[in-house]
Amino acid sequence: QAQLVESGGGLVQPGGSLRLSCAASGMTLSLYVMGWYRQAPGKQRELVAALTSGGSTNYADSVKGRFTISRDNAKNTGYLEMNSLKPEDTAVYYCNALLGKLDYWGQGTQVTVSS
Repeated sequence: QAQLVESGGGLVQPGGSLRLSCAASGMTLSLYVMGWYRQAPGKQRELVAALTSGGSTNYADSVKGRFTISRDNAKNTGYLEMNSLKPEDTAVYYCNALLGKLDYWGQGTQVTVSS
């Protein structure tokens, strides 16, 4: 059974950094479009960054230049490197893998940016 498990969230001060991981099992993550989404309280889930199987990336304007999405095919794991974090980055972050009708989500990991 395909599964995505996120890790790496936590509490960080403004200006700090975190790296989120998305470990895939029962699937080959490199074949999918991998996306990181986030949902803040009272707001809709939004796409933060995406990485295609061919290596193309796309970022939300609010995180461009601060966040980097990547994938380690040998580890079957995706990452979201987050730098220069701001309080408005506080949200639950979700990993997604999409391939046609195959659409998988992780359980989410909380990121809180606060002093």
